[in-house]
Amino acid sequence: MRSFNKKYPTLLSAVAIALSSNALADENKNKDLEVIEVSPKGLISYVSASASKSDVPITKTPVSVSVLTAQRISDLGAETLQDAIGYVAGVYNGPYGVDTRGDWSKIRGVDPLVYVDGLQMQFGHYNNTRVNPYTLERVEILKGPSSVLYGQGSTGGIVNSVSKRPHDETQGELWAQVGNYDRVQIAGDYNTAFGENDRFQTRVVGVYRDSGTQTDFVDDNTLVFAPSFAWDISDDTRLTVLANLQRNESGSSTQFFPHEGTIKPAQYGQIPSERFVSEPGWDRYDTEQFALTAILEHSISDNTHISWSTRFSDSTSEYRTIFSWPPKFQQDKRSISRIYSMTDGDATSLLSDIQVHQYLDFGNLEINLVAGIDYQDAKTDADTQRGAVSSLLDLYNPVYGKAEPLPTKVTIDAPNKVDTQLGGYIQATFEYSGFVVNTALRHDNVDTETSGKSDSQSATTGRIGALYLFENGLSPYASYSESFQPLYDLKPQGGAYKPKEGEQFEYGVKYQPAGTEHLITASVFHIKDKNHIRRVSPTLHLQDGEVSIDGFELEAQLEWEHFDVYASYAYTTTENDTTPESPEAILGSAFAIQDPELRAAALQGAVGTIATDDAPLSATPEHLASVWATYRADNLVEGLKFGAGIRYVGKTFDGSRSVNVGGIDYHKALTTENFTLYDMMIGYDFGDYELSLNIDNLTDKTVITSCLVRGDCFYGQRRTVTANLKYRF
Repeated sequence: MRSFNKKYPTLLSAVAIALSSNALADENKNKDLEVIEVSPKGLISYVSASASKSDVPITKTPVSVSVLTAQRISDLGAETLQDAIGYVAGVYNGPYGVDTRGDWSKIRGVDPLVYVDGLQMQFGHYNNTRVNPYTLERVEILKGPSSVLYGQGSTGGIVNSVSKRPHDETQGELWAQVGNYDRVQIAGDYNTAFGENDRFQTRVVGVYRDSGTQTDFVDDNTLVFAPSFAWDISDDTRLTVLANLQRNESGSSTQFFPHEGTIKPAQYGQIPSERFVSEPGWDRYDTEQFALTAILEHSISDNTHISWSTRFSDSTSEYRTIFSWPPKFQQDKRSISRIYSMTDGDATSLLSDIQVHQYLDFGNLEINLVAGIDYQDAKTDADTQRGAVSSLLDLYNPVYGKAEPLPTKVTIDAPNKVDTQLGGYIQATFEYSGFVVNTALRHDNVDTETSGKSDSQSATTGRIGALYLFENGLSPYASYSESFQPLYDLKPQGGAYKPKEGEQFEYGVKYQPAGTEHLITASVFHIKDKNHIRRVSPTLHLQDGEVSIDGFELEAQLEWEHFDVYASYAYTTTENDTTPESPEAILGSAFAIQDPELRAAALQGAVGTIATDDAPLSATPEHLASVWATYRADNLVEGLKFGAGIRYVGKTFDGSRSVNVGGIDYHKALTTENFTLYDMMIGYDFGDYELSLNIDNLTDKTVITSCLVRGDCFYGQRRTVTANLKYRF
C-alpha cells in the first residue's frame, strides 16, 4: 500500500503537526466579539453544531465540516437531501443512481449515518420516511469518524439535518411547483409569536406532492406535516417541541440492471434508463412516520448551560419489489429471470442526549468543557419473504402481467431486534493566545436482543488535537479521531464478532480572509477501518479484513455583492485488504476438492476472495469536482438572478481487481467512465413573489453512477425540470 503522507510533504509540513479532536464547546456568552453565523445572503454558514454539539466557528473546528443553509438548498433547487449535498467536497451523492427509497451517499468512500437534530434517524433498513429538505434550516456534513460524540457509526462521517424551528417573527411562505415526470407540489411555511414579550412561538411546515419519476410506473408522492412550538419559560430556559408526521407513497426506482446492456455492449443495445423490472400495481414502497422531539435548554449561569434533546419515533413500511437475480441476460440476450421480495418493516425508537457545557476563564487561558450522556433504545422488525417470479421479462419490449399471481401478504414472522446503547462522553477545549487544543473521550455499551438471545459490545473512542488562529484568518489544524460500529451477527463457526474500529489522521487549513465573506477549507486524511469480515466459506468467517482510505479535499465558498461561488474538489484512493493468503494458495485449495460440484463452488468463491483483496472500494470516484455560481443581477434588473453548476465525477470501481494466475484470466474488474453534468437556475423576485426555473442534468446525459462486482449497474438522474412560484408574507 502506498504511503499517502509521502505524496504531500509540502502541504503536510505546512499545517500544524499536532493531533486534533472534536471542536469547541459553546462560545463564552460574555465575550464582546459578536460571532456572525450566516453571511448576509444566507448562503455561507460560519458555525457548525455537528462538529462539537455546540455552535462553533468553523475556523475554530479542527475537523472537516460543511454546512448547507436553507437558502443554498433553495438556490440549488434540491428536491431531496441527496440532491442537496451534491456539491459538497468529498461527498458522492447518489452512488446507486436515483432511488426513491432513501438518500444515499458516500463520504470519503464510506456510507454515512443520517441524523436529524443531532439524534440518529435510521435504525435497520427500509423502514422509515426520507427527510424532506423543505423542513430543514440547514444540513451539516461532518466528515470522518464521529463516534466520540455520536456513538456507533462509520468512518465516513454523518449527515445531520437541522429542522426549521419557531422564532419571534411573524412571517410565511407559500410555494407552488410543477415539473417533468408529472410533478405537482405545494408547500407552506408559517411562523408567528404571541404572549407577553412573544414568549410563545409556533411554526407549521407542510408539503404535498404528486409525482412520477424517471422510472416507468414508479411514483414519488408525499405528505408532510411538521408543526413546532417553542416556549421561553424564563430568561434562562427554553423548551422547543418539534413534530413530524409524514407519509410517502412510492416504489423502487432502482432497477439493478445487468452489466451487459449498461456498461458492456449488448446484442440489442442499451437498456433504457426508464425501464421497469417489477410489476405495475404490485410494486410499492410506502412509508409512514410519526416523530416527536423535545429540546430543553437551560442556563444555570452565564458560564454554565444544559441542553437535553429527546425524540420518540415510530415508523412503518410496506415494501414490494421485483428485481433481476442474478443480474444477467438469459440465452436470448433480451430477457431476465426475476425474484420478488416483500418486507413489512417497522421501527420504534426512543433517543435522548443530555449535555452540560461549562466555560472557565483564567485570563489568557480559556477552557470549554462539555460532558454528556446519550441513550438509544430502538426496536426493529422486518418480516421478509422472497421467491421466484414465474415468467421472464424482456427488457427491450416488456409485457407485464404474465407472471402467476404474486402474493400480497408476508406470511413469515421474523423476530424483533432490540438495540440499546448507553454512552458517556467528555471533551475539553483549551484556547491560549491563538492556540486551540482539544481532547475528547467516550465510552459506549451496546446490547442487542433477538429471539431471546443477547449480545453485548463496548468500545472506548477518542479524539485529540490542535489548531492555531492566525490574525490574517488562516487556521491550520491537525486531528486524530476514532470510531466503532457494532456487528450483531454471530460467526458461523461460533462466537461473536468484534466491533468494527476506525481511525483517521487529518491535516488541514481553514481560511476566512479578513474583511470578506469567503470561507475556504482544505484537508488531507488517512483512514483505517479494521475488523472487516472475510467469508472464507459458508461455515468459516474470519474477521481480519482492513480498509485503507487516503484523500485530499478542497472547498471554497466565495461571496461578493452580486456574485457567489461554491466550488469543491476531492481526490480519494481506497484499498480493501481482505486476506493474507496468496492467490495461488487460495486457488490451489479449491482445485484440491474432488467433488466436481463442490470444486466449482469453491473455485467461484476463491476467485471472489482474490478479486476483492487489495481492490478499491466500489462506488467511490477517484476524482470529484464541482462548481456552482450564482449571479444576482440587481445592478441590471432588480430581482433577477442566474445560477449554473458543473459536476464532474471520475471513474468508479466495481469493488474488485482483475485476477490472472498462471496466465489464465479468472476475473476482469470493471470501471465506470467519468462524466460531467450541467445544472442551471434562473429566478426573478418581484415584490413578495419569486419565480424560478431549475434544471438538473441540462443536456439529459445518460450516465452510469456505479457498477458492482455482483453484476449490476445503476443509472444516474436524467434531466429534471421544475418551475416554482413562491409568495412570501
